[in-house]
Amino acid sequence: MLVVTCVKQVPDTTQVKTDPKTGTLIREGVPNIMNPFDTNALEESLRIKDKYGLNVAVISMGPSNAAVTLRKALSLGADKAVLLSDRAFGGADTLATSVVLSETVRKLALDEEIGIVMCGRQTIDGDTAQVGPGIATRLGYVQLTLVDQIQNVDIKSKCIRVRRKLEGRHEIVKLLYRY
Repeated sequence: MLVVTCVKQVPDTTQVKTDPKTGTLIREGVPNIMNPFDTNALEESLRIKDKYGLNVAVISMGPSNAAVTLRKALSLGADKAVLLSDRAFGGADTLATSVVLSETVRKLALDEEIGIVMCGRQTIDGDTAQVGPGIATRLGYVQLTLVDQIQNVDIKSKCIRVRRKLEGRHEIVKLLYRY
């Protein structure tokens, strides 16, 4: 069974400057990093891998230099990595991104059953938090958002228990994710 983790290479926002005339980010000369929220998702995927013996595939849509981010994921313990890179993807919005990533998950599912698709809360460059829910919707998967801890996964019964971080409190959710 496969855990698919979506990651994005983003500019290191601690080193980004804004063009005073246009108000846009100046990305030239700024190093790229793995989106920190996606790093959290990858870490949780790798914990699930270790605990339940699943495989982890990391997917990313971006320019060819995003391969560096995927190599980092592999060095941390991911089993496979897929980079979706094409000039046609340049400037893609969240709708286009979720379509491309969901089709990649469909393709991966032809070779191995998908157990969980993990996405970080949002990206630090776009800040929309729309891609993960868009992927789930396009695949017809049950989705849980705002998860800060996976407490238990029962592979046999396809049940997951998570803790969600809500405003001022936590919520425990147990869910059957058969689809």
